[in-house]
This record gives sequence, structure tokens and C-alpha cells, in this order.
Amino acid sequence: MAKHSKTHEATGTPALQAVVRAGIAHTLHEHAADMHARGELGPESARQMGVSPDRVFKTLIADCSGRLVVGVVPVSHHLDLKALARAVGAKKAQMADPAVAERSSGYVVGGISPLGQRTRLLTVVDDSALTQETMYVSAGKRSLKLEIAPADLVGLLDARVATIRTLD
Repeated sequence: MAKHSKTHEATGTPALQAVVRAGIAHTLHEHAADMHARGELGPESARQMGVSPDRVFKTLIADCSGRLVVGVVPVSHHLDLKALARAVGAKKAQMADPAVAERSSGYVVGGISPLGQRTRLLTVVDDSALTQETMYVSAGKRSLKLEIAPADLVGLLDARVATIRTLD
């Protein structure tokens, strides 16, 4: 993977600034942000980039017994809220209100990155990420993905790793 110039990324999203500051190898990928596409945007962005949906991950924010937690799961699956609650020692979990997620992260829904969030939250990355050489996560805009090694993402976020995707 290539590192992009610091000049370009220093003025980019907080997610890009975070990987640049950390000196982590990464690649940026742009895709059309067609908000009118049928179905979920994640699988559509994977198709546009020509990669398996199992390599493209979405960032979701849940309320786990009153504590906001980030879950990072493949776009080919849903977040298993019970598994997320177990992973963080909470009794229950529910999706956070979109306005709360936007306020906490500093990003808009559909472009929330696990990196560079306004409020740093406990993050759980689905264990399927570790089976990939690289994974794609939002770079902080709906049309921009960041390709990064899963171990680098987990390390930068000090994230927990657990099975939090639906297994159906």
C-alpha cells in the first residue's frame, strides 16, 4: 500500500489525519456516492471499487447500556447487537440515534469512520477483518474509503476484536 502525501491528507478528514499522524500505510479510494442507490450503500461501494463486500466494513454506533460503542462489521453482514453487548460487558445494546451518532463522531451517517471521531469511543472490530490482508473503512466521507491493514486499524483504535457480525 502506498502512503499519500501528507500535504494532501493533512487538510483531509480527521480519519485521514489520524493515519498520517500515526505513519500508517494506507490507500484512499473514491467511489460514486449515489445516495439514491437501491439497497445498502456498503455493498454498492464494494461493487464500484471491484472488491468483495467481505473486505469493506461499515462503522456503526450503538448504545450499550447507556455507553456509546463503535462496531465495525463487513457490509455483507449486519451488526449483532447482542454479541456487541457481550463484547463490551453490557446487558443490552441498541443502535444509537443517528443524530447522537453524528454528534459524537463528528461525521454524517453513511460516512462515519472508526478513525478520527470527535469523541473517542470504545471500538469493537469484527474478527473477520483479521482474515483479510487489507480492509476498507470510511475515510470520513460517504464517497471515500480508506484501505488499511486490519492490525493497523485495531492498534490505532486500541480496539477489541470479537465476532459481532450476524452469522446467518
